[in-house]
Amino acid sequence: MEQIKTSFDFEKPLTDLIQQIDKVKQIAEKTKVDMSATIDELNKKVADTSQSLYNNLTGWQKVQMSRHPERPQTLDYIKMICDDFIELHGDRTVKDDKAIVGGFATIAGQTVMIIGHQKGKNTKERQFHNFGMANPEGYRKALRLMHLAEKFNKPVITFIDTMGAYPGLEAEERGQGEAIARNLLEMSVLKVPILCFIVGEGASGGALGIGIGDKVYMLEHTWYSVISPESCSSILWRSWDFKERAAECLKLTSEDMFKNGLIDGIVKEPLGGAHQDPEWMAANLKQHIVSDLKELKSMSVEKLVSKRIDKFCAMGVVNEG
Repeated sequence: MEQIKTSFDFEKPLTDLIQQIDKVKQIAEKTKVDMSATIDELNKKVADTSQSLYNNLTGWQKVQMSRHPERPQTLDYIKMICDDFIELHGDRTVKDDKAIVGGFATIAGQTVMIIGHQKGKNTKERQFHNFGMANPEGYRKALRLMHLAEKFNKPVITFIDTMGAYPGLEAEERGQGEAIARNLLEMSVLKVPILCFIVGEGASGGALGIGIGDKVYMLEHTWYSVISPESCSSILWRSWDFKERAAECLKLTSEDMFKNGLIDGIVKEPLGGAHQDPEWMAANLKQHIVSDLKELKSMSVEKLVSKRIDKFCAMGVVNEG
């Protein structure tokens, strides 16, 4: 594993080992003494520690991983996965919401419509993209692009990564709730295949607004829930101090969601998270996309829509024996 530029508290044992390796290498270079045996031993410790650490993350630690500043975002995946991309703008009513990006792209020779949240990588970009929190016009833009894909019989792929829909007064005035609800209704009966991937944070209706699909996947170190751990903690305990406990109670990890039948699968990440090897992560996503589109495109429109509706209607249903 390479030097960790940004690390969390729980990664300290790993960063300490990596720093030790760097020091040993500096000593070896300075003294011209063969330290290869020591370096090999430390590298083995790094490998063992990494496996133990990242395979046993708590719910809160996975939330932290999903927010890593170097984690790939929608535009990164588009650049790595797609052969070309033509971005489309505006909802034809209010304006172009920069929190959601979308357009036609080509993946392995197939034309698709890609739509996703974009947070931004630095302060300027985050302000420009409103931290990935979409206004109603963002969801209406997404719906316009989905209808365009349906018109030309092209599959829809969505990348979800948001802290939630923008909660400002102006967003509510322009119909935030109605815009998200409209997307849920329209996506459930869209006559083309839809693949959804939670690539970072999947919070509340902001995520669900582009999250109704024939296949819904979560990357390994992501979360998907009706509320963030911090907000849940502030409501239940009147403090953010219980966010770790809230994260465990919410059952928001990819493993929990898959176990409860709320997603269709988990996409494996490289050891240490998607930011450790973005190209590998993109290649893995591309493999899922190509494979699933081949399967979904073989279905009739009636079967596709019926199966999608049945899948979501079955969620939360309890059969008493």
